[in-house]
Amino acid sequence: MAPRLQLEKAAWRWVDTVKPEDITQEHVELAYRIAVPACKRGACRRNCKGNPNCLVGIGEHSWLGEIDENTFHNIDDPNSERRDKNTFVGLTNLGATCYVNTFLQVWFHNLELRRTLYLCQNSRAEGHSTESEYEPRTICEHLQYLFALLQNSTRRYIDPSGLVKALGLNTGQQQDAQEFSKLFLSLLEDTLSQQKDPTLQNVIQQQFCGEFSYVTVCTQCGRSSALPSRFYELELNIQGHKTLAECVTEFLKEEKLDGDNRYFCENCQSKQSATRRITLHSLPRTLNLQLMRFVFDRQSGHKKKLNNLISFPEILEMGSFLEEKCTYDLSAVLIHRGVSAYSGHYIAHVRDSRTNDWYKFNDEEIEKMEGKKLQLGLEEDIAETVKSQTRKPKYSKGFHCSRNAYMLVYKRRLDQEDQTQTNVEVPAFLQRLVDQDNKKFEEWCSEMVDMRRQSVDKGKAKHVEVKELYELLPAQDGEPFEFVPVEWLKKWLDDSTATKAIDNSPFLCMHGKLHPDRIGEAKRISNAAAERLFNRYGGGPRVDRSFLCRDCVTRRCQVLRLKNQLSEDYREVTNLAKTQLKSGDEGFWIGKASLRQWRQLALEQLEEEEEETKHTNCKTNGEKPTCTGAEGTGEIRGLSIHEGERRLVSHEVWGKLKVYFPRAPEFSQRQESCQQCTVMMEKEGKENEALNRMMASEQKNSLLNLFQEKNRPTLQKWPQDTDVLYIVSLFFVDEWRKFIRRPAKSNPVSNVGNNILLCPHGGFMFTYNSMIQGDAQHIALLWPAEWDVICRLFLVDQPICICRTQDMQDSGSVQYRTEPELCRECREGFIFQQQRDLREYAQATVYVRKVIDSKRMIKEAAPEFSMSGSEAEDEREEPKMEGEKDPDFNQTDDGAKRQKLSDASPRKSGIRRSMRHRRLRGEKALIVSANQTLKELKIQIMHAFSVAPFDQNLTIDGRCLTDDSATLGSLGVFPESIICLKADEPIADYAAMDDAYQG
Repeated sequence: MAPRLQLEKAAWRWVDTVKPEDITQEHVELAYRIAVPACKRGACRRNCKGNPNCLVGIGEHSWLGEIDENTFHNIDDPNSERRDKNTFVGLTNLGATCYVNTFLQVWFHNLELRRTLYLCQNSRAEGHSTESEYEPRTICEHLQYLFALLQNSTRRYIDPSGLVKALGLNTGQQQDAQEFSKLFLSLLEDTLSQQKDPTLQNVIQQQFCGEFSYVTVCTQCGRSSALPSRFYELELNIQGHKTLAECVTEFLKEEKLDGDNRYFCENCQSKQSATRRITLHSLPRTLNLQLMRFVFDRQSGHKKKLNNLISFPEILEMGSFLEEKCTYDLSAVLIHRGVSAYSGHYIAHVRDSRTNDWYKFNDEEIEKMEGKKLQLGLEEDIAETVKSQTRKPKYSKGFHCSRNAYMLVYKRRLDQEDQTQTNVEVPAFLQRLVDQDNKKFEEWCSEMVDMRRQSVDKGKAKHVEVKELYELLPAQDGEPFEFVPVEWLKKWLDDSTATKAIDNSPFLCMHGKLHPDRIGEAKRISNAAAERLFNRYGGGPRVDRSFLCRDCVTRRCQVLRLKNQLSEDYREVTNLAKTQLKSGDEGFWIGKASLRQWRQLALEQLEEEEEETKHTNCKTNGEKPTCTGAEGTGEIRGLSIHEGERRLVSHEVWGKLKVYFPRAPEFSQRQESCQQCTVMMEKEGKENEALNRMMASEQKNSLLNLFQEKNRPTLQKWPQDTDVLYIVSLFFVDEWRKFIRRPAKSNPVSNVGNNILLCPHGGFMFTYNSMIQGDAQHIALLWPAEWDVICRLFLVDQPICICRTQDMQDSGSVQYRTEPELCRECREGFIFQQQRDLREYAQATVYVRKVIDSKRMIKEAAPEFSMSGSEAEDEREEPKMEGEKDPDFNQTDDGAKRQKLSDASPRKSGIRRSMRHRRLRGEKALIVSANQTLKELKIQIMHAFSVAPFDQNLTIDGRCLTDDSATLGSLGVFPESIICLKADEPIADYAAMDDAYQG
């Protein structure tokens, strides 16, 4: 099918040969594209917007074939959330709580700890008559309920948010896992110590607590002193070690205390050299070995992770360190995946005490290891570490290696009687809570199954409806038809959205019929299909053949004919306007601005008249736009008093223009200027001029030094008698000086626009150093007394100052700060944008200055400007606003909106730069772009200076430019740059050189 624009042109091609009064029904149907052929399936990749008969690509393809019933719903099988037989229950990751989940799984598999927690008294739970009234509050209660769910829940995973909230943890921030382990065990110990049963009070100490002593021996007298201490885990340094035994040996090795670290011996009563070591006295049933992978890096000031490969045994013999037989079995390995100490993921490998099978706990996912051996696996132990260490390490039988293990948990081998106690019964009150949660889960599963079934039934019914109705949609030639919105059809075919009633009201024109411009948003369907759709979904109004609007088509025909005639009339008016009026011919006054842009005004007016026919802007059907111009208000429409703003044209020109502006006021050559306006303007002009002169004199006297640029403060030589200087934008100062010099011709300045110096967050855009280095071109510094005058004479939107302070703690060093403070984020963006603009400019000016010899350049004979930049700027004639109202074509107030005024106020989004360059004789300006190559620049220089490219020696800021293939942006040639040209030998025939160099 032809593109939309081609279809639109074809629909109105007949207007060139048909006058508006000769339009027939055939022309109306051509405008509405009734006879455009319908597209066939497979011919259009997407729906043709310009063809009302195209009914493909609107979503029908997903319904016309056989459909799997699973596509009718987005509900997963609830049975996938059910716990499999003989498996464990996972824990939901609440954002960054994987480290909590790993410890909970390890502690849950500590059967003695779980059994003890179940025995803790919970009078609140046992006192409730129904389980629905109970909510755990304390840490112990939350842990009881959580362990009971992990043991007997029918869910595949459960939510630990109750316990996490009770602990006050931030779910979005990952904490130090090793620190969490210590704090949680300490908190649990305090909670259990409050139990009445003495056997429960010390369970944490019995399970996790061991004892050692720091033994110090004086080298001088041999006195030995011991400082006993308890521990819940042994923190082992892994740096420089390869095995767990080496780490434990270093932990217990003797340390020398000498020099500044000498020991005060009570026997010698003085500081003496000594030795210190740790002596183990007892080890707990559960031995937690913290491998210190996260260490503080002094250079960076942050923690870093050590990826040392550590070998550890399945059976750990601690007898050699304890002087008695003590054997441990590996029961858990906690893994940190990731290269950073502040991010990554935590998982746990835990051995089931009942079956001795190993499981990997990864939040919701739980995987049983094959066989009875621990398998850390290549994917989590070595992944994300150093790339060169990709091979699986070799280790002896009965040992395992890991680069990511940060905690090892060993269980002490106990008596045979203790080993058989593997069953842990859930208390009755907790089991009732678990049963209640299991019941809710079963109800949810049943509800999900019903929802899936309902969605499938609904989808199947929709499938049948679509297949039947889609065949009825195309309208056949000669049969009744209607229009419906194409967006409604798409939503009807989109099963994910609810189908609403059909709404055709946005398509109606001011006559209450279908607007021809909206035909691209509607589709023509058969009357039989429309009948079924409206009966089922409702809506309206129903738009049939009788809604084709002849009035809109006629008006569009008139507009298009005028548009086609406009270019020819514009050329004729332009030529006629150049001829002088013959003597005796009557002329007509027209505003110069309107005469310059009458074609654009005519186009905009024609488009507005087309827009008025649409059903928009709160117009009701059949309501015509009201006139809000001068003719409707009774406003005086006299001839302008300013002859410089109007021009006399012939009767032929005015007659051409009246066709396009029939309601424009007419002023003949004999028409006198509006006397009322003349008197008013003369009076106001004299009053305003006198007022401006008086205001300028007062402001000049109050700020004389600022006007004359005398006695100005500078940042480089900060004045000693003040600690505060105020800042205003240089744009304000320039505009103010312009008004002071020419108060009769310039507008007074009323406000200080300092907001252009601030970012959108209200922060200052410059630093003390940046203002010294060049940003001072955007600002002016004021004395405090001058600032007081500024605040009295002008409206100040934002005070800005820079303050000097002395830091007495740092030898009186001087510091500078601004108010408002610097916004670093926006400052970095500002600098980045500046650098980007310098390297990505287009159509910028650079200056090429020809050098006579290596030591001197062409001397400046006389600058091209004979007056200062500010004076030259003042001497220029102020540009006239083309948006000022001309009495010729301003038929309504809306006409004023068509005039595009230039905004004279500074923009907040940018900062005014002064880029004036004083060109010297012998220097030429070239227009270049950042992506232009040096070779292309040399060709430009060749045409400007008649110097062959291979004879050009170019330098900028002392740097030679030699790489012809490099771009100007990469060579540091920025806008307003000055390039020095030293020619080896000038050649006149540069046309031949151009061909040779480019070839």
